[in-house]
Amino acid sequence: MENTEKTELTKQTQEQAPETAETPEIEETAETPEVNPWEEKYNAERDAHLRVAAEFDNFRKRTVKEKEASYGNGKADAVAKMLPVYDNLERALQQETADAAYKKGVEMTMNELVKILTGLGVEIFGQVGDPFDPQLHNAVMHIESDELEENVIAQVFQKGFKIGDKVVRFAMVQVAN
Repeated sequence: MENTEKTELTKQTQEQAPETAETPEIEETAETPEVNPWEEKYNAERDAHLRVAAEFDNFRKRTVKEKEASYGNGKADAVAKMLPVYDNLERALQQETADAAYKKGVEMTMNELVKILTGLGVEIFGQVGDPFDPQLHNAVMHIESDELEENVIAQVFQKGFKIGDKVVRFAMVQVAN
């Protein structure tokens, strides 16, 4: 009989053992885990540090962008101040003159100015026959013409200048309708 009692006890213990093993797990997941105050403080400090680092990175990127923009704006302002010289040289080249040396000197000056402007990244636009673009051209006159297509530049009064995508001066043109 002792053996039977031991066998029954062992069976009961084995049956209860899985229940007792599962019960603490259920209880542990049901309970809220204890939060270590040091870990909480570490996480808060780490979060603050990451936010400051991200803010500094954004500041650095913004200042680089502003610096590049200010350089581009300064260059555009300098080019805009030189445009009256370009216009005067262009008018001088259009005038008839008997002095060939004078005309040659004006041509050389104009070529050098165009070379400098090109070196600065300035693009000159606004040619007769180009399609009219309101983002680049300022139409001051319209003309009815059978020879030219619609919305084509018929005459250029002032050339346009741009640096990259920034228009320094719009081309002043006459457009065919």
